[in-house]
Amino acid sequence: MSVSSISSYGTIPTNQASQVSDSGVFASVLSNTGSSADSSEVDLDSIFEAASEQYQVPVNLLKAVAKAESNFQADATSSCGAMGIMQLMPGTAKSLGVSDPYDPEQNIMGGAKYLSQLLSSYDGDTELAVAAYNAGPGNVNEYGGIPPFQETENYVAKVMSYCGTDLSAGSAASVSSSGSSVSSSGDDSYLQNILSEVTEGGSEDLSSMLLLAQMIALEHHNGENSIGSVSTD
Repeated sequence: MSVSSISSYGTIPTNQASQVSDSGVFASVLSNTGSSADSSEVDLDSIFEAASEQYQVPVNLLKAVAKAESNFQADATSSCGAMGIMQLMPGTAKSLGVSDPYDPEQNIMGGAKYLSQLLSSYDGDTELAVAAYNAGPGNVNEYGGIPPFQETENYVAKVMSYCGTDLSAGSAASVSSSGSSVSSSGDDSYLQNILSEVTEGGSEDLSSMLLLAQMIALEHHNGENSIGSVSTD
């Protein structure tokens, strides 16, 4: 890794760059990334239980939809712009009063509210409500049932299958409105590799290499490299 790589990562605030000369700054950033994740984790199972109670939607249905939509990834963003654990589209999120779709609690509560509305619209028919969640109420109404789309048919089957299992959503790190999150895995091995490259650069260029290393570490700390993609496993 060369110092010229700095240009591809942009710049960092002046007050942070001025600290690079301190030999302990990189270790400090590594330490801070771990502690931030630990302090910001939220219990998703508790949120699902609260959402189920508030909107009278079976908790196993809520978790099944979340599992199919994002695999419980709070920072998931689909190619069409659906966001968060329940994969809310921007317009839907706004109509549900969700101001930050990447906030786990807001997202789950919004998804539960929407499912409650769909269940009410289809007289409690779970399969139709799930189909509408995926393909939109307009398509369900047009076809008078589950639309003959392979994606939707597979989606409904998957959700109904998940409903019959005991799903645990686990926990997630709090995320920003940009859709990125602080990693809670505790795996900073790639940062350690950067540190190794920095030390191999030699003392004559250590200041510049530390600048590059801290910048990449700060990007990791800010979550700019952890935007999730939707998992359908």
